[in-house]
Amino acid sequence: MSTGETSRFVRLRVEVVLEIGDPDVVTEAALGRISGDTDMPAEEREHAKSAVTEDTAEALAYLVEPFDLVKEVPGVELAQASWSSQEIDYDPDSSDWDLDEDDGDEDEPEEEEAAG
Repeated sequence: MSTGETSRFVRLRVEVVLEIGDPDVVTEAALGRISGDTDMPAEEREHAKSAVTEDTAEALAYLVEPFDLVKEVPGVELAQASWSSQEIDYDPDSSDWDLDEDDGDEDEPEEEEAAG
């Protein structure tokens, strides 16, 4: 099979840090989206409403749609998506948030210095 005939899948990892300026607005928007989702079963809808009311990060997760990130990209089709959100302590000066850092070795264990 030639390269042109094979399917190519790419995992795109995106990390975004957002500052929530008005948690009530985020929560209300999430509640509106949940209420408008006619495909969601009533029991699940009530659970979702409770979750977004208690946790702004959960509310944000209901508002972010991965399909919207790639729907205008020519030549690609979203095959699968997952995402999560959580409240964090953010320090833009910390090396943990260095956006220029190469993420290619993420799955490789770090070498430890030998104690001598």
